[in-house]
Amino acid sequence: MAAPRPTPARKVLGRLSLPERNFVADALRTETVGGVLLLIAAVTALIWANVPALHDSYESVSHFHLGPAALGLHLSIAHWAADGLLAIFFFVAGIELKRELVAGDLRDPKAAALPVVAALCGMAVPALVYTLTSLTGGGSLQGWAVPTATDIAFALAVLAVIGTSLPSALRAFLLTLAVVDDLFAILIIAIFFTDRIDFVALAGAAIGLAVFWLLLRRGVRGWYVYVPLALVIWALMYNSGVHATIAGVAMGLMLRCTTREGEDHSPGEHVEHLVRPLSAGLAVPLFALFSAGVAISGGALGDVFTKPETLGVVLGLVVGKAVGIFGGTWLTARFTRASLSDDLAWADVFAVASLAGIGFTVSLLIGELAFDGDQVLTDEVKAAVLVGSLIAALCATVLLKLRNARYRRMYEDEERDEDLDGIPDIYEQDDPAYHLRMAHLHDRKAAEHRRIAAEMAAEQRRGRVEVAGGAGEDNDGPA
Repeated sequence: MAAPRPTPARKVLGRLSLPERNFVADALRTETVGGVLLLIAAVTALIWANVPALHDSYESVSHFHLGPAALGLHLSIAHWAADGLLAIFFFVAGIELKRELVAGDLRDPKAAALPVVAALCGMAVPALVYTLTSLTGGGSLQGWAVPTATDIAFALAVLAVIGTSLPSALRAFLLTLAVVDDLFAILIIAIFFTDRIDFVALAGAAIGLAVFWLLLRRGVRGWYVYVPLALVIWALMYNSGVHATIAGVAMGLMLRCTTREGEDHSPGEHVEHLVRPLSAGLAVPLFALFSAGVAISGGALGDVFTKPETLGVVLGLVVGKAVGIFGGTWLTARFTRASLSDDLAWADVFAVASLAGIGFTVSLLIGELAFDGDQVLTDEVKAAVLVGSLIAALCATVLLKLRNARYRRMYEDEERDEDLDGIPDIYEQDDPAYHLRMAHLHDRKAAEHRRIAAEMAAEQRRGRVEVAGGAGEDNDGPA
């Protein structure tokens, strides 16, 4: 009886499968556009709120109320953006998480351990940094959750601009990490920032979700069925006292993300493809427009580094995130059978971990919830989120630039397709047909080089004969 083959050691951040690599590439393209729009919206908000002639109009628009008061939905524009539009963002995050759980890297518990442990450490360490900073300075502990979140769109936008040659495994790591991070951020909002619960409204939302799930299982189609139902579920969730974005995540997790016979794409992938542009291109930028407009002056920026609450947020995002994610990844490799991919160095992991310190969208949302009722401190914490995210982006830029030459060589290896079959060669190393194609290709190249060599040799022989003959005619001596 043959001895069993040893199981190869699992590589941390090893090369992705081709389908997963293509999915990550598509997701990055959409999130990159969303990140650029998010940046434009944030800059617009800061200008709108800080130019004296425009400040009053920004406040008027942000606090303008609309909606049916009888349904408990007479909300300000800023409130609609935070509770309404962000539900779309978290709906897409729910679909992404479901896809990762059933069809992506998270379906394998061993592979899932890395981003989950990294995400947990990347949330626990910033919270600890904030808590220690606030305790030392005698500040409020209410904002401990503010630096725990990572902004997917901003982080991936920076990654797309700077880390153009980043290996796909590291890109996927950041994407998956951010999705898991969003899930835990939503759990934090649901558990720690729910002051009151209306159990009647919550029961109604649960019944609506059950109907939503039943319709999906029975294969009912049509946006005119699901969109009104989703609005009812969202409204009931909002009135229950639980943050309304929970409804978006719950509905996203209910969609089927596996394909059946005769399907090119699962329902979850199809819906995500339709809704992602709405989330990245409209919902998140509008939230940023009405959330990032805080008054910033030289004194306010100085206060960010002197007040314990704001300093805790900055240190949590810049130091806590990078140390937590890097530490979680290292611990996974240290205390399991996994090892870092041979193509990567730990400096590469730290460079990407530093990007997670860009905690814009969800951090702003948690800041509003944590210091609700204290507008001055809320604005100061928002300014700290902006400053911390900017510092994290700059640090990541420097680190990624230092590693970019190495990344470029790895990227070229991943993209090389010498047999021109549309599949990178690195994914065909175990396919005999690929090696036969390459042998045929090299035979043709060798034959062409032999033909060129023969022609050049013939030309050189003719040239020597002509030179020898000419020299003999002009001079009786030997050529």
